[in-house]
Amino acid sequence: MMADSHGLLPPRRLAILNSLTPTLPLSAMASRISIARPASGGYQPSYQPDPHGFGSSGSSSGFRAANPDDPLEKLRNFARQVEDNVEIYTQPLKPHLPAIGRFLIVVTFLEDSWRITTQWGDQLWYLQRHRHFPWGLSHLFLAVNVLTMLIGSGAVITKRYSEYAVGGLLGVVIFQAFGYGLIFDLNFFLRNLSVIGGLLMVFTDSMYTRKKIFAGLPSISETDRKKYFLLAGRVLLIFLFIGFMIRGEWSWSRAFVSVIGLAACSMVAVGFKAKWSAAFLVLTLSIFNVFINNWWSVHSAHPQRDFLKYDFFQTLSIVGGLILLVNMGPGGLSVDEKKKTY
Repeated sequence: MMADSHGLLPPRRLAILNSLTPTLPLSAMASRISIARPASGGYQPSYQPDPHGFGSSGSSSGFRAANPDDPLEKLRNFARQVEDNVEIYTQPLKPHLPAIGRFLIVVTFLEDSWRITTQWGDQLWYLQRHRHFPWGLSHLFLAVNVLTMLIGSGAVITKRYSEYAVGGLLGVVIFQAFGYGLIFDLNFFLRNLSVIGGLLMVFTDSMYTRKKIFAGLPSISETDRKKYFLLAGRVLLIFLFIGFMIRGEWSWSRAFVSVIGLAACSMVAVGFKAKWSAAFLVLTLSIFNVFINNWWSVHSAHPQRDFLKYDFFQTLSIVGGLILLVNMGPGGLSVDEKKKTY
């Protein structure tokens, strides 16, 4: 092969030689660069398999790995295990939780309407003698209460016109508080706040199925309304336990239950581990209700029986509100939701 006067090959032969030279892929070229280690100084390109240090077993400068022996980390792991177990074992009940919660919330109104009907004469006597209701107004007051509670409870259970049913039942709670003169009774007031919280949970649950409820409030989106009503329902639900704490005689067992319950109520109010804490309160209140408000063990002629019965069914209503909270979650205005964002 002959070169020209400058020692270079003719262009045609140079092209032929280039076509015969095998080309290497970029990866192979990169590997050859990394293998090549010239003895002379200067720039030596090298290949690093993990340039960012993600595969390094050591901790990086801005991140500290969780210590499995840390007591706080153990508590977090235990809480995760409890949440996972609750999620697994309640899975068969999940499709039925909304119906169970709705029924339990209105069960106190059903019981109250039954009590007014069966004790009609005693109710009239109390309203006319102690509350100074005129003869016709006392009859109208009781009749409107009974009809509103029956129709509203049926609408809540069947999920038809739930927002109007909740409004009617809220009206019953307010009018009965003034009509029977119990507005200044602290225990009654706190319990009714919790019942109102349960009704707000029903209202929020109905918002998930109905597109528009407040057509006159275009400035507030549907998602924001759910957040605010869920927050109000969560906060009001815990007032029952506050009423339990301030009523009755104190003992070591009562103090222990009060501290644990207050911690769970605070978690529900701020929305931290809300499902877990609400499930804990459902279990605690159910056990408490059966052993403390056991009205069936009291003689029918005893005056305490009616009070225990009233407390029993009101506690069931609040348990129903907590069950709806377990089903729906705490909503956007909660610590749990903020943790997902940040």
